[in-house]
Amino acid sequence: MTHFIFSGLFSPRFYLIFLFSIFVSACGQEQSSMDTSSSIAAVPGERSGQDILGPYNIVEDWPTDISTLEGNEGWTYGAGQSIFAESPDKIFALQRGQLPNIDRPSTRSLSEVAPSIYFPVGRLPWRDATVSSLPANGGAGSLAETAISVWESRGGRIGVDALWKNCIVIFDGDGNIIDVWDQWDSILQRPHYIAISPYDPEKHVWIVDDHKHVIHKFTNDGSELVQTIGTYGELGDDETHFNRPSFLDWFPDGSFVVADGYNGTRVVKFDSDGNYLTSWGEPSDDSRQDTRPNHFHNVHGIAVDPNTNRVFVNDRYNHRVQVFDENGSFLDQWSFGPAPSDVHLFMITDDGYLWAADRGTNKILKFDLDGNFLYSWGTWGDFPGGMWGVHGMSVDEDGNFYISEVDNGGFQKYSPRNGANPDYLVGQPIRSSW
Repeated sequence: MTHFIFSGLFSPRFYLIFLFSIFVSACGQEQSSMDTSSSIAAVPGERSGQDILGPYNIVEDWPTDISTLEGNEGWTYGAGQSIFAESPDKIFALQRGQLPNIDRPSTRSLSEVAPSIYFPVGRLPWRDATVSSLPANGGAGSLAETAISVWESRGGRIGVDALWKNCIVIFDGDGNIIDVWDQWDSILQRPHYIAISPYDPEKHVWIVDDHKHVIHKFTNDGSELVQTIGTYGELGDDETHFNRPSFLDWFPDGSFVVADGYNGTRVVKFDSDGNYLTSWGEPSDDSRQDTRPNHFHNVHGIAVDPNTNRVFVNDRYNHRVQVFDENGSFLDQWSFGPAPSDVHLFMITDDGYLWAADRGTNKILKFDLDGNFLYSWGTWGDFPGGMWGVHGMSVDEDGNFYISEVDNGGFQKYSPRNGANPDYLVGQPIRSSW
């Protein structure tokens, strides 16, 4: 019997082969456990964590609170409307005034409202900055005066509950406030978007004011208002009027398109000097699922692909992107998905991808220019790195990512994590003339 075992199935040769196969299998398993080629993590091979902030770390305590400025004690940032990084050391930010700088209240029962209601709820934001900030929520009225009346009718007190001050703030890379353009506060009533054309060597600063129905163009240092496009304080839909414009973007030749807007239902194109060229768009129905080309329901975001001059328009309440050629001919459309999706804006980066900020899911979304969904990151919260109501975003040349938030209020900065998959990082900004 012993002779049978060693000369047959369990011969010394078989035994060596058997041991070798176990060793190879063990090595393969170890190698497989370290194989990151199929990893979907933002940092392949990194142990622990769960990519709460995707490929980024939050830069805590950025920026310095505005309460540190003399005369602003007791106040903090209001609804963060927009942010734009001219460079890693010069970041423009736009806010709707300031809010009282108060601590999170203790949780208490609201039994007078209904049984078992408590406020605030743990780990969740407790103050809605866009409702609290002047001039009230975005949809309240066509003119700022109307919105302010609504805000006051809800019990708001100017100078107590909100302050109209320091709407344009400029930070350095460490978050220090290096300038405020408070000289322009008096002409602004709902500043919505701030940016610099990548094709402008003089780096003029553009600000869209949706309640005054105009677009302002300033010198880079803020000393001079160079141009105002639209008719100040008058809404309309002709060559010299807007109806609550929201965003704009430029073509490589310096001409530009405007998303017009909250009340308007069109895209307007201008030449590089601000002269009207053309417009397109028709009102959508109120179903919030209109699929007809060239019909809009809240034109709230726009981006130009510099390689093809295609115009990507955020048809917000229809939860879709509509794509046109540079003269307004419809080319394509694709959806962000049904509610709760609520994309506020998007931008096209230098590597040819579209990144969108979704207020409904509090995520940053990546798509290719054919609408294929590629990646998302972000989470809801008022803790450092958490998001609520991203309404502006920008990237600097070092890869730092910035957001403004209308609901949380204020601004945040994220830095790339070491070893992060570059496909998961928001791409470099388009820069041509500077």
